[in-house]
Amino acid sequence: MTAASFATLEPVAEVKFGQVGIANLKLKRLDPDGLAAELRDKVAAAEKLFLRAPVVLDLSHLPALPDLDTVRDLLARIRTAGMLPVGLSYGTSENEQLAQALGLPVFAKFRAAYERAGDAEAPARATPPPPSRAPAPERPTPPPPPSASAVGLLHDKPVRSGQQVYARGRDLVLTALVGNGAEVIADGSIHVYGALRGRALAGAQGDESARIFCQEFHAELVSIAGQYRVFEDIPADLRGQPVQAWLEGDKLLLKKL
Repeated sequence: MTAASFATLEPVAEVKFGQVGIANLKLKRLDPDGLAAELRDKVAAAEKLFLRAPVVLDLSHLPALPDLDTVRDLLARIRTAGMLPVGLSYGTSENEQLAQALGLPVFAKFRAAYERAGDAEAPARATPPPPSRAPAPERPTPPPPPSASAVGLLHDKPVRSGQQVYARGRDLVLTALVGNGAEVIADGSIHVYGALRGRALAGAQGDESARIFCQEFHAELVSIAGQYRVFEDIPADLRGQPVQAWLEGDKLLLKKL
């Protein structure tokens, strides 16, 4: 078989699904003009973060699903503001039909959140009591083996501009700097034993107990479970300092370590 014949047996492309930095744009009320103004302000305040940022439009918090023309108009206003709508978040079957009519995908990452919320409303199953018998003598309980989330991902090299490090299902520990334009993401907490100059996103799958710690704080953005603050919103007295970030309700708080 010739080299050309071997080449025809190789796939042309390989598709893999992985972590990508897509923002969820949750619409709280139907106000196209107000939405456009707010997004323009966000892009102007943090161009590196929001300009041409991919966003998923979440319509699930509106009293009623808008019609097709209204959603087309919303998507056009998002583009005009400088951001790029790439799909709709999961909702009802009508939402799925709307996405199909628009030629847009429905993002499974946001679908999972709805399914978890639905599961929480289901009644718990009653556990039958164990058969009565004489109590066994107490024995010391051995500690459980460490779970995947308890074992952090250690990254000991600098994270340069344009690079991303993601700790799926666990904490992320970085012993070198995170440069401008770099992104570090963890489903748990993030610990940076150096300068944090890029973006740090903890609790990426919704863990509101996650925290961010760093020795030298210059972050472009910090985010926990979707709540974020950008460099322009960070108090000047925290810049360059050892800092921790955590959530208190819907507020992302920062203070010196």
